[in-house]
Amino acid sequence: MALDAALLALAARELKQTLLDAKIDKIFEPTRDEVVITLRTRTDTFKLLLSARSGSARACLTQDTFENPAVPPSFCMLLRKHLTGGRLVDLRVEPGDRLAFFEFQCTNEMGDLVRNILAVELMGRYSNLVLVQDGRIIDALKRVDFEDSQIRQLLPGLAYTLPQKPNKPDLFAVSSAGLVAAACQKDLPVADALMRSCAGVGPVVCREAAYRALGESASQADMLTESEKTALIAAIDGIKADYEAGGKPCLACDETGKPVEFSFTPLTQYGEQRLTHYDSFSTMLEGYYSTKDRAERLRQKSKDLAKTVKNLHERAIRKQAARKEELAQSGKADQLRLYGELLQANLWAVDKGMRSVQVLNYYDGQTIEIPLDARLNGVGNAQKYFKEYKKKQTAAKMLKKLLEEGEREIEYLGTVLYEVETATGEQALGEIRAELKSQGYLKYYKIRDKKQKPADFYRYRSSDGFLILVGRNNLQNDKLTLHTARGKDLWFHVKDAPGSHTVVMSEGRDIPLTTQNEAAMLAVVHSSLAGGAKVAVDYTEVKNIRKTGDLKPGMVLYEKYETGYITPEEGIEERLREQPVKR
Repeated sequence: MALDAALLALAARELKQTLLDAKIDKIFEPTRDEVVITLRTRTDTFKLLLSARSGSARACLTQDTFENPAVPPSFCMLLRKHLTGGRLVDLRVEPGDRLAFFEFQCTNEMGDLVRNILAVELMGRYSNLVLVQDGRIIDALKRVDFEDSQIRQLLPGLAYTLPQKPNKPDLFAVSSAGLVAAACQKDLPVADALMRSCAGVGPVVCREAAYRALGESASQADMLTESEKTALIAAIDGIKADYEAGGKPCLACDETGKPVEFSFTPLTQYGEQRLTHYDSFSTMLEGYYSTKDRAERLRQKSKDLAKTVKNLHERAIRKQAARKEELAQSGKADQLRLYGELLQANLWAVDKGMRSVQVLNYYDGQTIEIPLDARLNGVGNAQKYFKEYKKKQTAAKMLKKLLEEGEREIEYLGTVLYEVETATGEQALGEIRAELKSQGYLKYYKIRDKKQKPADFYRYRSSDGFLILVGRNNLQNDKLTLHTARGKDLWFHVKDAPGSHTVVMSEGRDIPLTTQNEAAMLAVVHSSLAGGAKVAVDYTEVKNIRKTGDLKPGMVLYEKYETGYITPEEGIEERLREQPVKR
């Protein structure tokens, strides 16, 4: 569902009533296609979210909290320069189109009062934010040059022009009877015919009009009877009445409770039991987009880091394959030693300038041909083969050590990749970057916010009252297992797969089987095998775990352990999550 022109007009009217004369206090750009503006009135503070993301373009007030980048993007800095301290003096929309214009009275660098307009274009994948002064573009969130569009460019210094409007009348600018008459000339289902005949509303509103008039009938527009046309006119008039009255924000959900549509008029086509009514358009839009946007913001923030870690992981795998191939080649070292020995025993048969010689292999009694370097005599060729033999032997020893290190590196980077994919916010991603920096994988990353308090472990309380702690990343896993936990505390980890360290804090007591099973379930939930059935989980007392200096963060050694096979209960996390103590 996309925001249509009618709903935008009503939402803008609501925003104008709330924010008119409010003063801009702060401006942030949490992601590349979202801007959050904090505005203060005489009595309240509001956060205005302007989203130009194709799947969730909107303008509304928000209660969400945002993790902002350490360095503000250039467009954010531009908005701060031109808008900070400005007052909202007008908010208008372009009739029949998804364009809203926020007009601010600001003070420029010379101390003069100027009018800056932030044009909010909410047109699907063409959504954009454009800052305009005196009819000319200062800059746009997404610049559009001549290669992107031959018709309309959005570049600094150009005159700001409106996008082309659809060649259809606005639903609210024509009579319902005229609209129905135009739709009935089309050989299409009624909802599609209405959509082709008017602008300003989305498909859900056209479907709603058809449903109110005809129910679930799949009638063609050009086959409607007079009574059906009359019913359709009445349904459209009802929708127009809702619009003129200021709208009735409504959200429709599917059978699972997931939001699927929203509108300014009740969507009776979904049934009253699946509708949620709101007091404002902002709360309705937040209800529809909040969860979806939160996941998208995190995906954007983690995208570059995930790509970096994935490249490191794939490079480690390629290096390991090359080392295995080289080790296989070094296995031919015995052949080199044999050539050297046979040449030493047959020096009389080798003359300088020969390219090969046939000698008797006294190990098996067969004749063997040995390649020679024509520049060397018999002694020189024998020494050359012995030297290559020793080199291969040394390489084999080194390769075995490198192969062990390579396996650990592949395992480690696999756990980091899992952590990036399951990170819950910018702080978690920052901790992962700091870890990679400490391990030498990120050379140019700077830890900018050293005062930021590191996140605590995930905390759960078992059915028997035992505290269960789960690490959020590799560094936390080390801290939990090696410093926080003690000897008889019970440690859990999924077998042979990336996952978090999970520890039951025993406090000197015996740990019941129920608690052990719950801890094992949490270990599966916080792993790359989450959602699996009968997942193998290793568990042992913390005193049996050790770590050597050559192991990467989060990697430990243990020999004495047991393995259980666990299928997590649905909702185990929510059931056991420890609630913070209110002070």
